[in-house]
Amino acid sequence: MARPGPIIGRVLRLPVALYDIGAGGLLGHRFLLLTHRGRRSGRLYRTMLEVVHWDSAKREAAVMSGFGPNANWRLNVLAGGAVEVQIGGLRFTPAVRSLEREEAMRVVEGYEHRNRFAGPVVRGVFSRLAGFRYDGSTEARDRLVETLPLLGFKSGS
Repeated sequence: MARPGPIIGRVLRLPVALYDIGAGGLLGHRFLLLTHRGRRSGRLYRTMLEVVHWDSAKREAAVMSGFGPNANWRLNVLAGGAVEVQIGGLRFTPAVRSLEREEAMRVVEGYEHRNRFAGPVVRGVFSRLAGFRYDGSTEARDRLVETLPLLGFKSGS
């Protein structure tokens, strides 16, 4: 799975600046800033992630591991390294869980529905990230959530 180049990498880090100046709420629940501890180094890292589903009643955000199951941030979090999530105006130490396949498929389907006018773009991005032609079918969605797993970050308060 291709990593972003230096220019795209800088663009993707721009929302971090909003959180740094206390204006993360401007992003609503579309992005979250994850602070996680390296599973080997113990260093703190910050990763901006797109939220594919926000459940306001549960105060839980679902995100996709766009670089696959071995993305460092995902491995760090699953090893117990989730330190903080900032989303909208919230900051919390998250409870973390892997979404089961059926739930993950529903979340992706909902994301596609909410972004239906950008459907070709969404399918193109999913295709590029997953490494296969994603057509939005149930079979492709099943393969997608296996290739690019989803995690839930829930506020305890």
